[in-house]
Amino acid sequence: MDKPGVVVVAFEPRHAAAFVALNVEWLERFFTVEAKDRAQIEDAQTSIIGKGGAILIAEDETGAAIGCVALVPYGEGELELAKMAVSSAAQGRGVGRKLMDAAIAQARGMGARSIYLESNSSLTPAVTLYERSGFLHLEPGERPASPYARCDVYMRRPL
Repeated sequence: MDKPGVVVVAFEPRHAAAFVALNVEWLERFFTVEAKDRAQIEDAQTSIIGKGGAILIAEDETGAAIGCVALVPYGEGELELAKMAVSSAAQGRGVGRKLMDAAIAQARGMGARSIYLESNSSLTPAVTLYERSGFLHLEPGERPASPYARCDVYMRRPL
């Protein structure tokens, strides 16, 4: 079910602290914040947007950021879906689905032919969302080396 009043907007500098907080919340809850995470989330303007990527923010009816997702250039015609997070208080209300739909539309608008992602099998709701959104699991020979220790799920979605 869709959360009433939730809108997905493009990242603005005012979202920087929320982007960090949303990502740190889920990373610390399930894993650990790795050096590459910190570098990417603490200077998202440079590390994501400045490299031709995009960040989308889900806001509730008060304008508070309750979720986020990034699209990072990954290769020729491909974007990586990364740093997707929904605050624990907003989970189970369709915010992740809304972010995913917006990210897929954004990727198409950016001219991507596919979206790649890395995740962890313990994040069952996230992996289920990816599968329901058309992402396919990659076989071991198709998987690039991940810079993250936590990743054991690799998926791609053609656009």
